[in-house]
Amino acid sequence: MRSVGSGSPRRAIQGLLDYICTSFPPRNMQVFTFSSDIWPIHSRRDDDGPRVHAAIVASPHLEKPQLCASLLFCHCSYEFKYFVNLHIPITPSFWLEPLPSCFQNQLQFTIFPAMRASSPLVLRSWGSRLGPRKCLNSFRQPTNITRPAYRTVASYTHPHHASALSVLPTAVDTSSQEYRENSEQMQELLDRMNSLHTKVARGGNDKAREKHLARGKMLPRDRISALVDPGTSFLELSALAGHGVYEGEDVPAGGIITGIGMVEGVNCMIVANDSTVKGGTYYPITVKKHLRAQAIAQENRLPCIYLVDSGGANLPHQADVFPDRDHFGRIFFNQARMSSLGIPQLSVVMGPCTAGGAYVPAMSDETIIVENQGTIFLAGPPLVKAATGEEVSAEDLGGGQLHSSISGVTDYLAVDDAHAIVLARRSVANLNYPTTTTPLQLENGNGDSLVVKEPLYDPNELNGIVGTNLRRQIPVHEVIARIVDGSEFAEFKRDYGSTLVTGFARIHGHRVGIVANNGILFSESSLKGAHFIELCAQRRIPLVFLQNISGFMVGADAEKGGIAKNGAKLVTAVACADVPKFTVVFGSSAGAGNYGMCGRAYSPRLLFMWPNAKIGVMGSEQLSAVMEAVGRSADPALKDRIDRESEATFSSARLWDDGIIPPSQTRKMLGLGLAAALSGKAEPDVQTRFGVFRM
Repeated sequence: MRSVGSGSPRRAIQGLLDYICTSFPPRNMQVFTFSSDIWPIHSRRDDDGPRVHAAIVASPHLEKPQLCASLLFCHCSYEFKYFVNLHIPITPSFWLEPLPSCFQNQLQFTIFPAMRASSPLVLRSWGSRLGPRKCLNSFRQPTNITRPAYRTVASYTHPHHASALSVLPTAVDTSSQEYRENSEQMQELLDRMNSLHTKVARGGNDKAREKHLARGKMLPRDRISALVDPGTSFLELSALAGHGVYEGEDVPAGGIITGIGMVEGVNCMIVANDSTVKGGTYYPITVKKHLRAQAIAQENRLPCIYLVDSGGANLPHQADVFPDRDHFGRIFFNQARMSSLGIPQLSVVMGPCTAGGAYVPAMSDETIIVENQGTIFLAGPPLVKAATGEEVSAEDLGGGQLHSSISGVTDYLAVDDAHAIVLARRSVANLNYPTTTTPLQLENGNGDSLVVKEPLYDPNELNGIVGTNLRRQIPVHEVIARIVDGSEFAEFKRDYGSTLVTGFARIHGHRVGIVANNGILFSESSLKGAHFIELCAQRRIPLVFLQNISGFMVGADAEKGGIAKNGAKLVTAVACADVPKFTVVFGSSAGAGNYGMCGRAYSPRLLFMWPNAKIGVMGSEQLSAVMEAVGRSADPALKDRIDRESEATFSSARLWDDGIIPPSQTRKMLGLGLAAALSGKAEPDVQTRFGVFRM
């Protein structure tokens, strides 16, 4: 131990770095630091004085065995400890040498010897996916040398190394030809998506918009912007609903805008009719989108705010709107059920509310109506005259003054849209609902607030990593590294069933379990997935599925290995896990693989697709192969139709997903979804119950 006086910890650490760099030739080593910052951590000063700890640590992400020196300096005046992480490639005989006299008059320190490279932890690291196992022999020591126990690492390594071990590396070369081509192809898709979304956001045609504004109304998207808290995001759902669904009829956004927004600090489901689109009438896709919004609200216990401005059911499509279980009447059923569960239902009547639609405000917990603009009646003036001969104006029949002062159908009378929105915000403020989402605290024992880390790598690089050619293998670890906090991913069963990647991470501070495709599902990967999902269900950890799957493995060997029963285990685990589940399709979604990876039928809280994604029983190429196998030639027109119906826009238009998102926005969308899922009033603890697993 070298005796020193007081001095600057920063200078001491820099001196140590300089010493290591100059003492060992560059051809033999390189020095890397996780961060250029040196941060203080409050700590009690040890009686023996400050120490320098050095130990070999394992990491599946290090290209070679590394020496990780954790340098703990305690400045006597301030009683802080400072940490710096070093990674130094080593030889079997390498030891950290005592520091030179250059540290005199600076700090007092003690150096603990590092473990040798023969540590089994290091051997594991060298055998990771970044290094072949056959290289182990060159690093083995004579058998008579006692290897340190695993507990030795705990003795010499500060706990903050745990997260360092989970940092994903990247091998993306942004200057490569492949990356540039992928990026250009994806950008073309994104430009088309942006153009389509811009068109949809305008709503109805110019004539309808001008008529709407002439009546003193705010446009529906302006209403939503005024309703949500300033500076917060509105997570719009299924913006492309109805696109190209009805031949000869343009129904932007399905005639209704739905999404999750924060109002007075409370995450709410907002449902706004767009009367510039066919008078706000309900097409079949409008009903489906409204019901989907209610389903999300019920699952996540989100208060519902209905901005009502609708002419009711679209009569030419009444056969597909009115009679069935999941048609128009289900909206009111859902309102009643959610209200009974303590999920608030609020309505703001900003236009006509006719026939069955009158039950939306009538069945709400609180209702606001705009004077001389909003109306509520079971039959409008023309129908009343036809049925009874009575002539009456819309305002006298069901206007704001009537319902606020005489019938009592509404609770608050607003003078215009802006006033109504202020009243709605006040109603939300009085719900006594949770107003913040508090992620799990880090287990640091100090009660410190969680600091959300951004990924180490640019999310915009996802465009060049994935591209549009889905026949190429997509490196899923590179995708994960650009979605999760700090690019930290604690992989589970890394060396088993490697075509399915599983592990723990955080997204916007929320701990999640990630299940991601890295190839076809085999028996081993199916068993691994089922095991991991069971763990997350038991620990109440939300699941995020990153889906790029062409299906389960087929063939005689696969069947002998029990692919059917093992795949069924995965499907059962996905179906029964009662934790919030989220799915992102970033590639293919084909066949039974869609089921095993939490497709739409398995009720993920939210399901998003990237613009390049495709979904279907099989692709057109597989279809051609099957047709040829049975002695028939594939019809080119059929192949074109299969390709068209597999595209993300076709899926989103029919609400098979909750929206197409840019790859770079995946982290944000998942973060908003997790916040919504974890922000509602606590529901009774649901214990996951699994069915019979065939063994």
